[in-house]
Amino acid sequence: MSIAPPLLTTSRLTLRPHTRDDFLESYAMWSDPEVIRYIGGKPFTREEVWARLLRYAGHWAMLGYGYWVVREKESGRFLGEVGFADYHREIEPSLLAPEVGWALDPAMHGRGYATEAVRAALEWADQQWPDGETACIVAPENLPSLRVAHKCGYREQLRTTYKGKPTIVLRRQAHAV
Repeated sequence: MSIAPPLLTTSRLTLRPHTRDDFLESYAMWSDPEVIRYIGGKPFTREEVWARLLRYAGHWAMLGYGYWVVREKESGRFLGEVGFADYHREIEPSLLAPEVGWALDPAMHGRGYATEAVRAALEWADQQWPDGETACIVAPENLPSLRVAHKCGYREQLRTTYKGKPTIVLRRQAHAV
């Protein structure tokens, strides 16, 4: 199922596959307490971020989808990461759909970049899975991410727990392209 990850662009952003050169910027983001506040609460180590980058590449190789690095088109500045994954999460009920996720450098919050990047990824997904569905999970107190999810067409399906913490499962049906 290996496919070359596509390059996606918007008016302000470039979404491209990760390379080894993205490691330090990705590590800086994933070790920031603000970024991980609702994602486990513990900054990621260098080892964990390296494994994350390899996991992104593995998703593209094995499943034909994965994550992109999000960069500002004009400056090339690292903004964050967005994409789809199948983490085989131990969550009830099981997601049974590609899971969209996003994380941005806190200095870039509040500028609409997350919504723009997620929408670009969803346009790609709607072409890949025209009759499909995607899911996401968000901590109830993560209001900015819930706003992004709602702006991008996700609707709450249910509230459950994941790793002992309250979690909202949201779903979105593909839109005809």
